[in-house]
Amino acid sequence: MTEADKKVIATIVKHGGLARTRDILANGVHSDTLYRMRDEGSILCITRGLYQLPGAQLDDPDLETVLKKAPHGVVCLISALSLHNITTEIPHVVSIALQRGAEKPRIDYPPVQFFWMSGNAYSEGVETHTKGTASIPVYCVEKTLADCFKYRNKIGMDVALEALKLYRERYRFNGNKLSHYARVCRVFNIMRPYLEASL
Repeated sequence: MTEADKKVIATIVKHGGLARTRDILANGVHSDTLYRMRDEGSILCITRGLYQLPGAQLDDPDLETVLKKAPHGVVCLISALSLHNITTEIPHVVSIALQRGAEKPRIDYPPVQFFWMSGNAYSEGVETHTKGTASIPVYCVEKTLADCFKYRNKIGMDVALEALKLYRERYRFNGNKLSHYARVCRVFNIMRPYLEASL
């Protein structure tokens, strides 16, 4: 194993098991080394411009892959409901919020659905969940519920209502936070009757 090979491996390990091409090249490795190691099977190209070590186990490979390619993204909607354990839906795509105006990352796999948000609707309510070595930015449960009502025509009103029901069962109901995020997402009037029914 050459010194360059060791640098590639060290960079991938340093980045939590997944490293972008630019991260590896920034460590003084020539692209020829990277492509040789890929062709030899020393490293795996799991999607365009993203590498991992063979046999490495990621805690949530789909989310980790997407967030490496969209480092300013925030997990939202069905994917966030799943992380918060307030849905029976199985996410078939990774749902990611990006700031309005951000460029859409090129991701071949896994399937991703992007939602562009602006101002406080994008920046408020972000928390970090740790899964193994991965740090996953996700909207808090109350912001996620407000988003579900905002995007009810895309994900289904039944999904939003089920999530609210499971939230009441599994979390301490926080009407103030729900009302705050409902206003941030401009769906307070839509959510209000459901919130009042929960009191």
